[in-house]
Amino acid sequence: MTTASSVPTTRQVRVHSPGTVAVDRVDLASCGPRDALIEVHACGICGSDLTYIRLGGLAGPNGEPMPLGHEFAGVVRQVGAEVTEVTPGQRVVVHPGNDTAGRIGGGSAAGGLADVVLVRDAAAGGRLIAVPDDMPLDVAALAEPLAVGMHAAEQADVGPGDTVAVFGCGPIGLAAISALADRGFTEIVGVDPSAERRRLAEELGASASIDPTQTKVWRELARLHGTRALAYGHAPATDAYIEASGSDAVLTDIIDRSGPRARISVVALHYQAVPVNFLNVLMKELTIRGSMEYPARFGDAVDLLSRRDLSALITHRFPLDRVDAAFELLGESRECGKVMVTVS
Repeated sequence: MTTASSVPTTRQVRVHSPGTVAVDRVDLASCGPRDALIEVHACGICGSDLTYIRLGGLAGPNGEPMPLGHEFAGVVRQVGAEVTEVTPGQRVVVHPGNDTAGRIGGGSAAGGLADVVLVRDAAAGGRLIAVPDDMPLDVAALAEPLAVGMHAAEQADVGPGDTVAVFGCGPIGLAAISALADRGFTEIVGVDPSAERRRLAEELGASASIDPTQTKVWRELARLHGTRALAYGHAPATDAYIEASGSDAVLTDIIDRSGPRARISVVALHYQAVPVNFLNVLMKELTIRGSMEYPARFGDAVDLLSRRDLSALITHRFPLDRVDAAFELLGESRECGKVMVTVS
């Protein structure tokens, strides 16, 4: 859309101050020779977006409104002369980037919760991934959180026959379960207090799920996966854990109660220091790995979406002009999967 002065503009969801977010009309930067303009069709809301709203910015207000959104797919509107991998009219998923200059969302000057987004340095390759013609663009927009879950599964270092427990079955935990199921793992347990998220975990590949508010989690894991001896008793024989809950108490519990040589992949954000009993880490020879962002090839997530129907991950859809209702839903309830914002 253009104004009377012929300066292109776009709607953009931006954080203005703690707890204050609005759909603004902003000028759209021009498309340079190495850039691409993408018409957004769908953008998911990440838990990090809620944190930015609560803080008023990346780490608090900095004087400028902060654009939101980094999980999006759309159609190429325009490309610069040096961009050769995609052409106008092509359906794509956007890699949100991992550098300050080109990043979209996460504190940058651009965000995917918009009508149109300028993708800088698209000519470098790997920023725009083609979407199969038969894949709905809201499903394609799952690629970013799916890639995060895939990498969390990689960091758990699982091998044939391993058993896995995923603590926290929000979109990232569900993505990790989906990635593990795609790789042929059959003994996956999801742990979450939400009935809806436990249902989704089992639909997407978990062999069982546990409600930690109603069941003794570690006793049930021992029943499902068997036990291994410790010097001071027994522990579940679960081979790998993915911590996607963001609960400090859950992370501490996994370290304290996991069995010998367990691997722990930490993908949830823990904003405060978490006490760790390193005697347990030492005695049990635990491996603890952080998991940040994506597999080496971002397109692996699009390939997985082509192989498996993961549309059930999307439980709610809102138009861009009702994005406040989407944020409200996520802020008040965890009885949902991925909340998707659609753009026309």
